[in-house]
Amino acid sequence: MDQKLEGTPKATIQVAGRKVTRTEVVNDWGTRLQWKVSRDGKEIATVGAGLDPVFEHPEAAPGKYEVVLQQFHYVNYKKNAEGKFTESAYIDISNPVSYTL
Repeated sequence: MDQKLEGTPKATIQVAGRKVTRTEVVNDWGTRLQWKVSRDGKEIATVGAGLDPVFEHPEAAPGKYEVVLQQFHYVNYKKNAEGKFTESAYIDISNPVSYTL
C-alpha cells in the first residue's frame, strides 16, 4: 500500500511572548509534526508537535529565537552511511515566528 501525499500541508503559527500556537494543519499527511527551534540562526531543538497545538520552549539563554512548524515528507527509506535519510526530510509547513530574550 502506497502512502498518498495529496496537497501541500499548511498551518499558521503565532507567538505571544515565548508561547507559540498553531492552527490545524490543512492537507495533513499524517506524518510526524515537529517544532524546529533556532537561536541566533542555529538549530537548537526539535520537539514533537502532533497533539498539542501550543508550544512554549523552556530555553532561557539570551538571543533571537525562531520557531517553525515542520512535517516529515516521506519519499523512501534510503539512508546514507551516517543513517540520515537521503531523500525523505522534514519540510517547513508554517510561517516562521521570532522572539528575543
